Amino acid sequence: MNYDAILVVSFGGPESKEDVIPFLETVLRGRNVPRERLLTVAEHYYHFEGKSPINQQTRELIAELQQELERSGPKLPIYWGNRNWHPFLPETLRQMKQDGIRRAVAFVTSAYSSYSGCRQYREDIARAQSEVGLSQSGLSQSDSGAPEVDKLRPFFNHPLFIEATVDRIRDALQAIPANAKQNVQIVYLAHSIPLSMANTCDYVKQLEEVRRLVSGELGQKNDAPVYQSRSGAPGQPWLEPDILDYLRQVKAENLASAVVLAPISFISDHMEVLYDLDVEAKQLCDSLALPMTRAKTVGVHPKFVGMIRELILERMNPELERRALGSLGPRADVCAEDCCPAPQLGAGPRLQRQN
Repeated sequence: MNYDAILVVSFGGPESKEDVIPFLETVLRGRNVPRERLLTVAEHYYHFEGKSPINQQTRELIAELQQELERSGPKLPIYWGNRNWHPFLPETLRQMKQDGIRRAVAFVTSAYSSYSGCRQYREDIARAQSEVGLSQSGLSQSDSGAPEVDKLRPFFNHPLFIEATVDRIRDALQAIPANAKQNVQIVYLAHSIPLSMANTCDYVKQLEEVRRLVSGELGQKNDAPVYQSRSGAPGQPWLEPDILDYLRQVKAENLASAVVLAPISFISDHMEVLYDLDVEAKQLCDSLALPMTRAKTVGVHPKFVGMIRELILERMNPELERRALGSLGPRADVCAEDCCPAPQLGAGPRLQRQN
C-alpha cells in the first residue's frame, strides 16, 4: 500500500479561557446536555487557566514521530487534525489536498475499540472528506477529491504499547513511600462509557487484557479495574466502579497500603488525567491518608513512538508481522460494518472530555 502522508487524529482541546465555552459547545453539538453541566466542566478547564494540555502533547508526539521517521523511515510528512478544536479535520484535509496528498494513513490517539474511541473517529474523517470533496472509489483521484485516509488498527495489545505502559507504572510503583510499600495496589483506570455502548464493543475485554498483561509483567497480583470521568445522566447505567467511590472502599476495607493510579485508556496526560486524578482523586487520597502516586501515560515514550512507526510499516506492507500480545490477537485493519455501533437514541446525554 502506497501512502504519501501520515494523519494524526485527536480529540482536541481549548488553549485559552476564551476557547473553553466554544470548545465545549462544539463537543456537545447535537446533544441535549444541560447548560449547568457544560459550565461545571468548564470550571475544570479554568482551574488550568482554560488550557487543555492535549494539543501541546499532540505537537510533542508529532515531533517525536517525525524524528523517528527521519531516522528510520518511512520519510512521510505528518499532518494533524482534531475532532473538536483547531486544527479541525476538514481544515487539515483541505490543506492536504492543496499539498497534493492523495492517500494518507491515520493514527488515532485512542488505543481501544469502542464507538467514541474508534468508529466515531472514522465517521469524523469521512465527514471531513465529504466537506473537502470525496474522490470516486476505484478511479484515479481528481483535483476536486479529498485525500483517501486509512485508519491504523487499535493497538491496545501491541507489545510496545504494553512495554511502555509497564515502564510508566513501574516508575510510579518506585515512587511510593518506603513505609507504604507492603501492599500496594495498582488501580487500572479507563474512561467510563454507557453500558449501552460497552455491551456492543470489546472495550472492557480489551482493558482486561491490558490489565492482565501489564500486571503479569510486573508480577503484581493486587490490582483492580476502575473507571473515571463518567458524565451521563444520573439514571443512565455506565461502567463502574467510579474511582472516587473505589478509593473510599480501599480505605474502608483496608485493601491496600497505597495505590498507584494507572490511566491505561489514555495515551497522554490530558485534562481528564490532570483534573480527575491529579486534583480530585489526589485530594480524596490525602483526606483518607491513603498514599497515592499516578503513573504517567505513554505520552512520548520511545517505545510508544516506535510502535506508531511499526503500525505504519505493517499497513504499508501486508507481509510484515502484525504483532500483538495475549489471546485477542491483532485487530483487523478494516473494521466490520457492524463494529462498535453508535449508542442507541434515547440513551441519554453525555459529555466526555477525553482531552
